[in-house]
Amino acid sequence: MLKIIKRGHRKSPKPEPTDLEFEPESQPITLSLSMEPLPLLRDVAVLDRPALFLKKLQLSSFYCDFSNSLKWVLEKELKRQTLMELVDFIDSGSCKLTGPMQEELIRMVSLNIFRCLPPASDLLEPDEDEPYQEPSWPHLQIVYELLLRYIASPETDAKVAKRYIDHIFVLRLMELFDSEDPREREYLKTLLHRIYGKFMVHRPFIRKAMNNVFYRFIFETQRHCGIGELLEILGSIINGFALPMKEEHKLFLVRALIPLHKPKCISAYHHQLAYCIIQFVDKDYKLAELVVKGLLKYWPVTNCQKEVLFLAELEEVLEATQAAEFHRCMLPLFRQIGRCLNSPHFQVAERALYLWNSEHIVSLIAQNRNVILPLIFEALEKNTQGHWNQAIHGLTANVRRMFQEMDPELFEECQEQYLEKETRAREMEEQRELTWKRIEAVAATAGGEDMVLVS
Repeated sequence: MLKIIKRGHRKSPKPEPTDLEFEPESQPITLSLSMEPLPLLRDVAVLDRPALFLKKLQLSSFYCDFSNSLKWVLEKELKRQTLMELVDFIDSGSCKLTGPMQEELIRMVSLNIFRCLPPASDLLEPDEDEPYQEPSWPHLQIVYELLLRYIASPETDAKVAKRYIDHIFVLRLMELFDSEDPREREYLKTLLHRIYGKFMVHRPFIRKAMNNVFYRFIFETQRHCGIGELLEILGSIINGFALPMKEEHKLFLVRALIPLHKPKCISAYHHQLAYCIIQFVDKDYKLAELVVKGLLKYWPVTNCQKEVLFLAELEEVLEATQAAEFHRCMLPLFRQIGRCLNSPHFQVAERALYLWNSEHIVSLIAQNRNVILPLIFEALEKNTQGHWNQAIHGLTANVRRMFQEMDPELFEECQEQYLEKETRAREMEEQRELTWKRIEAVAATAGGEDMVLVS
């Protein structure tokens, strides 16, 4: 008689003790206290160096716990000295690295640098006096230096090395840019820039990965520690773009760079962002209109410090703008500048008035003064009559004088229109007050009589 076992009640076999959820390469091995030093590479025969090199890489793959500074002191020092020796060995170029040696090297680097980052602190305080410092930095720094020397070495063939420094490695490297330790981000910036320069096959992938980091930052998290460093790399990449510029690069400007003006923490990376934007406009002046309209789209309403940054960037963009592009965006642009001129925050008004210190911008304004002066004349007059800051009074007077000398007839016409508008406004106000007085008089004569509402 056959014994029938129901499928739903069948017990799954227990995993063997040797079964692992992850590959062994993905998990750092805890340091063994029985670690023993190996002979120096320079003290052994040339033929024995590859085997010893691999042993030293395996020794360096052990993870040291830095949570307790008094724990495993000798072992930590042994690993540090071994890593230093490996750096010198790669730098000397005395032995050409074979495929297995390169593979083991990248494996060791991966085990050391790829890790879970600690919970993030508040990014809205970029000027914190004491930034976070990674406890394992004494080892991490040397591992980063070793990887940098390997990539920069003329002996490293990109065609061979791309098997080990692949897309997954690059992607995991970019994830580390969210580290709060500025020293680590500086190394990562140099490494990614070198990888982009040496491995041409990875270039489109790196640009796409940057896109994804920016998208997630803008539209999801609005926090990331390494946006400034990624933008620094991007500035060099944009500088190397060939002309005419590819549509892919223009889309990157529209979809990623311009929306980076949206987050509140823009001050943490604005300098690098502005540099990238200016690089685009310098490469192709026709993009100036796109950039100006993009800035106006994300113009801050209540954040005055952010507004000052926007005005400084706008000045640099206008410096590279040609007459045709300026003409197409001047109407919304100077409506916004007019609002900035009347800002009660004196730095915003001051930064807006500084635009007239640029000869190129003044020449563009002079060519279109018939449109621009009527847009901002009222703002200039209000500043002259009632702004609380004396420095703004002086700067406004200089701009008014400039327009008056530029076109006296137009200036006089704008002044007459302004006075007429002010007169009409006063008459309307007087009429409104008179109407209210009549209503009050009617109400007073009615006395205590009941008011009847007629529908």
